[in-house]
Amino acid sequence: MRHWNGRKNALFLLVAAAVVLCAVAVAGGLLSRQAMVTDFTRKNLAPSGQFLFGTDWMGRDMLSRTLTGLSLSIRIGLLTAAVSAVIALVLGVASAVLGGWVDAVISWCIDLVMGIPHILLVMLISLAFGKGFVGVVAGVALSHWPSLARVIRGEVLQLRGAVYVRTAEKLGVSRLTIARRHLLPHLLPQFLTGLVLQFPHAILHEASVTFLGFGLSPEQPAIGVILSESMSYLTTGKWWLAVFPGLSLVLVVVLFAAMGEQLRKLLDPASVHM
Repeated sequence: MRHWNGRKNALFLLVAAAVVLCAVAVAGGLLSRQAMVTDFTRKNLAPSGQFLFGTDWMGRDMLSRTLTGLSLSIRIGLLTAAVSAVIALVLGVASAVLGGWVDAVISWCIDLVMGIPHILLVMLISLAFGKGFVGVVAGVALSHWPSLARVIRGEVLQLRGAVYVRTAEKLGVSRLTIARRHLLPHLLPQFLTGLVLQFPHAILHEASVTFLGFGLSPEQPAIGVILSESMSYLTTGKWWLAVFPGLSLVLVVVLFAAMGEQLRKLLDPASVHM
């Protein structure tokens, strides 16, 4: 009974977090036009019943801008995490299955990428791709795969020692068929958990490089752009320009992290008792 209750709680928290994040993404998309509307007669208004997050120096509604920025961050996070996870899956499986010089090269690449600070690597890749949306996506996607690739490689090495895998090898089954039929189904839990857990990292790094000026263009209502612009007004007492967008970003990151943790519990039933 405790096991069943633990799984129900994990499923409920997972669905609740997903619903909230979907609502934020949809609301941001619907408010994208309103987020760009300027009205200098209402500039720098403090939070009130009419403007819950206040307005900025151009009279733009900060609630609309925050939701639009979060929606953009979520979309970028989904895209970059998916690309990064697929890269990790392909390289991790290839490294463990092919072995030899392929394993050596992939392991060297993993060590190299993990040895460079993420923010620095994302900025360099973003610059190489011309910054903007393409630069941010490329920077985040090409810098977040090593950790998951290493986990998948270790899991595949363990699976290769299983009796049914060794039997398939002795029967002459090709490595590609073994990977497809016997390895990939067992890797699905680690892959899905790693995929979801990459979302918060992707979103934070997208916002960070944009804040530093190496990401999305200033014309876009991204969270990094909003926080960067608000720095000039904090000393004048316009605290709401940074506090509410910053807290909203933290909330989204925490929700993604919670989704990853609950998904891990569902895919690994033993962890429900921990």
